Amino acid sequence: MSRTNWAIEVARDFVNSRTNAYPCHVAKLASTPSASARKRIPDAAVARLPVYLHILSGEIASGVEQLSSDQLAALAGVNAAKVRKDLSYLGSYGTRGVGYDVAYLVYQIKRELGLHHEWKVVVVGAGNLGNALSNYSGFSSRGFPVAGIVDIDSTKVGKKIGGVTVRHIDDLASIVRDEAVSIGVIATPPASAQQAADLLVAAGISSILNFASVVLNTPEAISVRSVDLGVELQILGYYEQQNRDEILVPGNREMDPACR
Repeated sequence: MSRTNWAIEVARDFVNSRTNAYPCHVAKLASTPSASARKRIPDAAVARLPVYLHILSGEIASGVEQLSSDQLAALAGVNAAKVRKDLSYLGSYGTRGVGYDVAYLVYQIKRELGLHHEWKVVVVGAGNLGNALSNYSGFSSRGFPVAGIVDIDSTKVGKKIGGVTVRHIDDLASIVRDEAVSIGVIATPPASAQQAADLLVAAGISSILNFASVVLNTPEAISVRSVDLGVELQILGYYEQQNRDEILVPGNREMDPACR
């Protein structure tokens, strides 16, 4: 799979895991407490919420109305106690012998993840990767419309990608201001990524999705999610090595030092 196609798959999963249609009546089941009234959810639990959302949305599509913590845990690959703890941060405790109302649980997770709002996106970089990401219809249909695309290359300025005209990087601040953009997507070469991040922060962006294989230096208040194919492959390489070691050394016996 090419880097561009892989990035599209990641972007699709990123959006799909955070958004899915839910019954309109669900919002009437409870009032939405203010942010200050709700507990702050630990980062580890926040990272699991999109996983639960993806699973629960699939269960709704299959006609499932109730789900126990044990069932959700098995589908998510975590233990039931962790599921119950995570969901307790939402104010949802389920009913003994019945489980959780799936549609309402989807509503609660979406509420916590801020998915009842539209979050406009600006893409920095109109090369192959930026072009592919900007053309991905899943962003708009899931509540993340691409409001702007910018590039430093004047030969790309003026072209339309996914119905959006590419503008010069110098227009970034005005796009963010005029379009009320919330999220910046970096699709530049690694060498340009830090500059792109600096410009996004200066323009008022506080959330960045970074597809460049470089660690960004941003203020502490900026939320950054990085997607690096090389890092993911290295992690898989670790597990492949672990599997190979287990085959070479059955029963995890101590390996002869001379063989190391």
